[in-house]
Parts: sequence; structure tokens; C-alpha cells
Amino acid sequence: MNTPAVDVTPDSQLDATGLYCPMPIIMLSKEMKKMEAGQVLAIKADDEGIQADLPAWCKTTGNELLGLTQSGSVFTGLVRKTA
Repeated sequence: MNTPAVDVTPDSQLDATGLYCPMPIIMLSKEMKKMEAGQVLAIKADDEGIQADLPAWCKTTGNELLGLTQSGSVFTGLVRKTA
């Protein structure tokens, strides 16, 4: 799955490689709570579950998924905090 990412510089980065579901999403949720509305977080994960989990989490929380790309075994998601 490659959803093209917009050209944006993230305000924060989260490395969840080596962790498996549900840890990347738990870490993402905690990190997003520290951020201001409009800021962007980049999350890297090598758990294939992120392909379904990240869009679902964004839909549930109302945050904006800007893109999800894959390079080798690593997925990178960009999420903008909306509220």
C-alpha cells in the first residue's frame, strides 16, 4: 500500500520499528496527545498491521492521514493532528 505523502516536514517523529500491534498505535496516540493542532507526526513501523491500523486510528480519532508509504519492510505514515 502506497498512499502518496504530501510534501511536508513533520514536527515530530516516532520510530516504532521492531514493535508489533498494538504498540505502534499506542505510542502514536501518546505522542499525538503532546502535539498542537495542525502539527504533523511521522511514524515509522515495520509491522504490516500499520497498513490497516493507521488509517483506522485516524478515522476513529478524526486526525488526518496525510500519507502512508513503504520502503523495503518499513512503513512511514504522516498524521496531522486536527484537534
